[in-house]
Amino acid sequence: MEEINENAKIVWRPDAELVQSSNLAGFMRRVGIESADPQGYRQLIALADSDPAGFWNQIIEHMDIRFDRPYSRVFDDTEGIEWTKWCVGATGNAVLNCLDRHEDEAHAAKDAVVWEGEDGRKRRWSYAELGAQTSRLAEGLRALGFGPGDVIGVCMPMVPEAAAALLAISKIGGIVLPLFSGFGPAAIASRLNDGRAVGVLTADGTWRRGKRIDMKTTVDLAVKDVPALRHVVVLKNVDGPLPWEAGRDQWWHEICEGRTDHAPTTMVDADAPMMVMYTSGTTGKPKGTVHTHCGFIVKLALDMGLCADYKASDRMMWMSDMGWLVGPILIYSTTLLGATMVMAEGAHDYPDAGRFWRLIEENRVSVLGIAPTIVRSFIQAGGAGIDQYDLSSLRITLSTGEAWNEDAWRWMFEKVCARRAPIINYCGGTEVGGAIVTGTVLHPMKPCAFSGPVPCIGADVVDETGRSVEPGGTGELVLRRSSIGLTRGLWHDPERYIESYWSKVPGVWWHGDRAYVDKDGYWFILGRSDDTLKIAGKRTGPSEVEALVSATGMAAEVAAIGVPDVVKGESLVLVVSLMAGVEATPAMQKRLSDAVVAGLGVAFRPAAVLFVPDLPKTRNMKIMRRVVRAVYVGQPPGDLSSLANPEAIDALAASVRVAQGS
Repeated sequence: MEEINENAKIVWRPDAELVQSSNLAGFMRRVGIESADPQGYRQLIALADSDPAGFWNQIIEHMDIRFDRPYSRVFDDTEGIEWTKWCVGATGNAVLNCLDRHEDEAHAAKDAVVWEGEDGRKRRWSYAELGAQTSRLAEGLRALGFGPGDVIGVCMPMVPEAAAALLAISKIGGIVLPLFSGFGPAAIASRLNDGRAVGVLTADGTWRRGKRIDMKTTVDLAVKDVPALRHVVVLKNVDGPLPWEAGRDQWWHEICEGRTDHAPTTMVDADAPMMVMYTSGTTGKPKGTVHTHCGFIVKLALDMGLCADYKASDRMMWMSDMGWLVGPILIYSTTLLGATMVMAEGAHDYPDAGRFWRLIEENRVSVLGIAPTIVRSFIQAGGAGIDQYDLSSLRITLSTGEAWNEDAWRWMFEKVCARRAPIINYCGGTEVGGAIVTGTVLHPMKPCAFSGPVPCIGADVVDETGRSVEPGGTGELVLRRSSIGLTRGLWHDPERYIESYWSKVPGVWWHGDRAYVDKDGYWFILGRSDDTLKIAGKRTGPSEVEALVSATGMAAEVAAIGVPDVVKGESLVLVVSLMAGVEATPAMQKRLSDAVVAGLGVAFRPAAVLFVPDLPKTRNMKIMRRVVRAVYVGQPPGDLSSLANPEAIDALAASVRVAQGS
């Protein structure tokens, strides 16, 4: 939960030079707003709300978003706000904007990617090299029979080829399906099947804390259960023997060999799907959000190019994974804006605790993306030698992934930002393609707060009936208008899309977060209003975890809950009712824990596994996870009027006391 300090004071104000040179101020001047400050920003939001078509036209023109054939209308909502179409009639491709526009000689020599491995190896790709690598891979994929509309999974480590992978799939008109590199086979298979993927790009392996992680072996186990899949393309990254299925498996370097460095970019409908990114709710299978060529690119132009003030002269480092939205944001926004991305394979604190700070110093990083989880880990490590490094290159820091607590925020501001660089707090979701609320360089900063909503998204805080709450009141975060970055439904599941986001109040997007706006107009996100788990910034639904535990055959029922964690923000706890005859032993705890790790990766290893005779349920036999969580963390369980078995609470409380040694 976001920490709110009602008496928080302004701790940073932008200087005049930063404000006047900012991308956002330049855009505001374009639309006739001379006051580059919070009041001017409110005018910008009002202007966008009064003329959304004019606003998006201005964004597209100002940011020089290119099309092969121009659009006739920037949006068309005649089929309802839920099914808004964008850039109607236009054709184009994200790569037209991210690579093809940089083919001039001056830009071709500029660094696009700067990379370091855990073992200290370094590589640099210029824009010309990134373009060439992307073209060769695109032609190799075409030779394998892939083309427009084909869904291709990407399960890659953070290496330069990961950038080429995303861009090459886009270049041929395919649809990128990013996969977390730490997923187990079951999680990969479920997403590939739901996405109807016909190919996967992966690597033989990667390095993590000095250990080789075999990625292709995991993919092999997954694709056995994906009948539509035709090819697995493998990057030789760590070398060594590995299993091989002739015909299906293809070496990356072999399909690229002899291909042109200047392959044509396939032009598609500008609002055609470019990426299916999976996110999870509290029930059911993961949800495939759909992002389009024009939608994702224009949203990034607004969020990163304007609100975050990301410039062509910047060098951005954001240690993440291609399987979370931050990975594609890093690749597509950097290339869209002509900047430089700093990538690092492996852990942020290996082989030495100060690796993160050294990467900033050596690569003169000016825009740093970071999650509060990482900051809390550095605090626990006593700063990891931060005082030994020169971080003066930092101009902007970006925070996303989870909520701050004030102590961690202040440590970041004082130790990393030196009270000089702002923390642009950035929160939205996979479904939105970026931010709903954000910070900007025009606004003074309060600890943990957001400056306000992104323009032209219609963000509001409402009560359960959909009526706006007064400032100082807590409510549900909603959107009252469509946005160009918003998912175009759920992949092959329109009914679930409407039920998940649009069904509570007609014409209003219900995001599933609790929010608060203080008396000064600063926004705070209070956490999920449902049971979604967010472990170290990675979201998944309880049902996905619970299915892995149930699949062992040992558990009759299981509740997966998230509990506060000083480092991760939230840790996973399993509360399990065992099958008859199964003994509640430490060995059984380990077996169930290992099942979760095997399916979802080590980031989801449970902090605790508790055994109970029964789980609290409603009368229609729905497990009450909120009650389980409340008992575990020692909070009031709330309304129990629908509870069918109140005796289960006493048994759960007793188990918690034993587990916590109290």
